[in-house]
Amino acid sequence: MGSGTTIVEAVLAGRRGIGLDIDPLALRLCQAKTMPLQVASLRNVAQEVVARALSLAKKKAAERQLAQRFDERTKAFVDYWFLPETQQELMALVLAIESIADTSVRRFLDLAFSATIITKSGGVTRARDLAHSRPHLDRDKVPKNAIEQFSLRLRKNIASIAEFPRGPGSNPLSADATAMPFADEVIDLIVTSPPYANAIDYMRAHKFSLVWLGRSVGELSELRSAYIGSERLKGMQFAPLPEKPERIATELSQRDGNKSRILRKYFTEMTAVLTEMHRVLRYQATAILVVGSSMMRGINVETHACLAAIAAQVGFDVVGVVPRRLDRDRRMMPARFGKQSHSMIEQRMHEEYVMGLLKPWPPTQTA
Repeated sequence: MGSGTTIVEAVLAGRRGIGLDIDPLALRLCQAKTMPLQVASLRNVAQEVVARALSLAKKKAAERQLAQRFDERTKAFVDYWFLPETQQELMALVLAIESIADTSVRRFLDLAFSATIITKSGGVTRARDLAHSRPHLDRDKVPKNAIEQFSLRLRKNIASIAEFPRGPGSNPLSADATAMPFADEVIDLIVTSPPYANAIDYMRAHKFSLVWLGRSVGELSELRSAYIGSERLKGMQFAPLPEKPERIATELSQRDGNKSRILRKYFTEMTAVLTEMHRVLRYQATAILVVGSSMMRGINVETHACLAAIAAQVGFDVVGVVPRRLDRDRRMMPARFGKQSHSMIEQRMHEEYVMGLLKPWPPTQTA
């Protein structure tokens, strides 16, 4: 479910939205977006949290917590990416947020806290373009004041939810899309954008806030290996593939054997996801997937065409695959440094594809 856009739209449409993800930040985001909240009281709590954080930042409480909060590996990560004064500001915010008893409110505050750290430009870390690219240390960067940025983000987030109709109907779950916790034939519609082959590694950015929310770098690295499209291949058994993805994986193997195995792993995992989608959907129900292609060693993986072939193999009728051009001026993309328009991300991020799949009635049984 990623950040929960589909779940929010389900609520707005009067549907019951159920989202699955194993990413802890995705779960926090979706929970915060869909939990019932009283905006007036939320504004009061927000003011209290900011005031408490400012007070804690001036005392030794935040500094003492910094010495106790992280294991050795996580502390090394924090020291590398955050200046000492920023660490004290963030620790003060964490302590202030943790003092709030209401779980729903605390989730909302966590969302603002995370967005304070993971931003496309500016931000409170020493990283460039943290939101969407491999982070690079910028020693010349002057991080912004974390408490001030948190306060600004809170005001924006509170304004955005003021008119949102909250209530029952949303259910974000910590669950794996390759093994959905549902009975057969109970879902009316699936709308999702699965990971792309050779996709952006979101955990690289997510861990910048998750370490402050109680997760260790070691724990997050282990979780990352379970994500669809990860590069961990140990013990992987590849599924038989239709002609199109098989041909592309074979062509890639002639240029880079390891990349070919990573691609086969991705197709194997997406076979499991599509099989589960087919299982849980009612007959004559639809799955809509938004996917993008990737370039691997100069080869267009054609993710949309390969997933369509896999979907047909597991039993879907592929109703259509329609390209959608991406507007680079409106889409949040990695910042360009110089004029490197030939970069891999520039090559693969100009369009995406909307795929319509239908679960047909089963074949008529004959004697």
